[in-house]
Amino acid sequence: MSIQLAAIIISVVALAYAVYTAFSVLSADEGNAKMKEIAQAIQEGAMAFLNRQFKTVAIFVVLLALILGFLMPKGDYHDSLWLAVGFIFGAVFSGLAGYIGMSISVRANVRTAQAAKTGLKEALNIAFKGGSVTGLAVVGLALLGVSGFYYIFTNFITNSAGELMSAGHATGLLIGFGFGASLISLFARVGGGIFTKAADVGADLVGKVENNIPEDDPRNPAVIADNVGDNVGDCAGMGADLFETYAVTLIAAMILAASDVSITQNFGDKAILLPLAFGAAAVIASIIGISFVKLGRKQNIMGALYKGMLVTGIVSAIAFYFINDQITGDIYIYGAAVVGLLVTLFINIITEYYTSTEYDPVKNIAKASETGAGTNIITGLAVGLKSTLWPVVLIVVAIMSAYYFGSESSLANGIYGIAIAAVAMLSTTGMVIATDTYGPITDNAGGIAEMAGLPKEVRKITDELDSVGNTTKAVTKGYAISSAALAALVLFQAYRMELGVEMDFSLTDHRVIVGLFLGGLLPFLFSSYCMSSVGKAAHQVVEEVRRQFRDIKGIMDGSGKPEYGECVDIVTRSALKEMIIPGVLAVSAPIVVGFVLGPQALAGLLAGVIVAGLLLALQMCTGGGAWDNAKKYIEDGNHGGKGSDAHKAAVVGDTVGDPFKDTAGPALNALIKVINTIALIIAPLIVTYHLFG
Repeated sequence: MSIQLAAIIISVVALAYAVYTAFSVLSADEGNAKMKEIAQAIQEGAMAFLNRQFKTVAIFVVLLALILGFLMPKGDYHDSLWLAVGFIFGAVFSGLAGYIGMSISVRANVRTAQAAKTGLKEALNIAFKGGSVTGLAVVGLALLGVSGFYYIFTNFITNSAGELMSAGHATGLLIGFGFGASLISLFARVGGGIFTKAADVGADLVGKVENNIPEDDPRNPAVIADNVGDNVGDCAGMGADLFETYAVTLIAAMILAASDVSITQNFGDKAILLPLAFGAAAVIASIIGISFVKLGRKQNIMGALYKGMLVTGIVSAIAFYFINDQITGDIYIYGAAVVGLLVTLFINIITEYYTSTEYDPVKNIAKASETGAGTNIITGLAVGLKSTLWPVVLIVVAIMSAYYFGSESSLANGIYGIAIAAVAMLSTTGMVIATDTYGPITDNAGGIAEMAGLPKEVRKITDELDSVGNTTKAVTKGYAISSAALAALVLFQAYRMELGVEMDFSLTDHRVIVGLFLGGLLPFLFSSYCMSSVGKAAHQVVEEVRRQFRDIKGIMDGSGKPEYGECVDIVTRSALKEMIIPGVLAVSAPIVVGFVLGPQALAGLLAGVIVAGLLLALQMCTGGGAWDNAKKYIEDGNHGGKGSDAHKAAVVGDTVGDPFKDTAGPALNALIKVINTIALIIAPLIVTYHLFG
């Protein structure tokens, strides 16, 4: 059996296992009528937003598909047609992965709350199973798309002379699939991020600070919007984000292998297929790892999740050894793969240190809250800025190590080593997304428990699960950002090869310098739009919540019912409107720079976006996570507990950190890869335009 067919079959197995797990979750008890009513409101809000978002994004998908299909060069194999078809499937598969995952997560939440009546073990089981559906759907659909299109291209598509498409030609067309995934990722991250944080900020400022009521209190008119936001941001958004990173990394590695003459001479098509083989093996490893997530005697939730991650990594490492031995027989290539797996391990440890309530960074922010919001924000910013150090050191060491292993290989080169490390790092994506999506499920479960008036013992269990969920979400963002850096480096090298001509990108060329400055600027400008959008939407939510508290009699004593739908509608309309400008900026920037300033300037733009985007994303995501858990640490009874001045200061800090970690920061991953994938697509066009006018 060919590697492509094996990858297709295994991707189908992953999707089948996702369906099996989904039915297992749905068979669990939903609880009482009140719980079902609240859960139904969250479901309706989440799916309504996703449907409206997809309708908006569909306009961009159709327009770009037409541009790819009719304006790009046709080629011997109707290249423009297949580029457009791949683009559409990439967009549809990415959207479908998020849709499947979110539809389960908004149903797993109420079942997790009900299971918490029985105990921590049962609640963790339901929550993690719900998350694993998203993880398996993402890797299953991404692997199916990449391997399926490659198989079709190389086995069924012929030119006018009846010749089948070559492997190198096929990999180049796969970038259409990657671009479709990148576009959906960008809009899902920006739109979902604006929705979730506008609702969260509005609910916290008026509820906790002004009216001194608990989080998820049913008297808060923004509480349903807040719970909806957890799903559209951290479930659908992260699913689309890592779907795109996973698919684009596979494609970039395959393009790199196909474009390098020395690699193809030594490996043949095997170098192109090795990333697919690694991806397929890791899907099985993720399924095995998921089955190991069970609570032990110590009742350590984080330990249970890490056990699954560790098993996935170990099984992947073993499988990679035998696969590499069969395909290349070169131990140095395996060494590069191990580097990628180790990056996943260490980035988890680093991010947990900066965001967990167990360690000094979060405790220092909580302590600073005793003297007010100002010192809380100063300390939080300091933690975020400092948190960039070790991830960057880790990435630098990984790049150098993977490059060394690739260079020492008699069959490949240093850049291919980095590509294999990136593929290996992303091989555990299924397990990583499962732990991430577990977060919004437990967050929602706590909200449902609070709103339904369940016993304090139930809320205590959901709070324990949610506290770990905050850390897992932060860890996943660190993983996504770091993997994006490695993937973008591979994409940059693929861009050089796709140009088709030798070009000097040295710093002595003023066009490269201009591109570097513009690339460094883009993440800041992009983040500004994202942050501003959250601020505008949150302002509307605050005004609406204040209006309801003022005009609807009996909200505070429970005799009046808030109009939850008003807040949901406000953030939905704002998110869909405000996501347009950041999306257009990301798509248009490489096109304008490439055609106006040339391929050298575009190369500088890519490098600038990668470096500035990585650092800014790390600072925002880790700092925001630390602010969030500092608030949780105080709410657990430290530094005065809930309602204290320190708590109010921590809520303000968390309000700043929320759009950092859930809107602007994560969206930078998509920005980096959208710009790089567009550069790959237009590379031959801009060379023709500038050399031959």
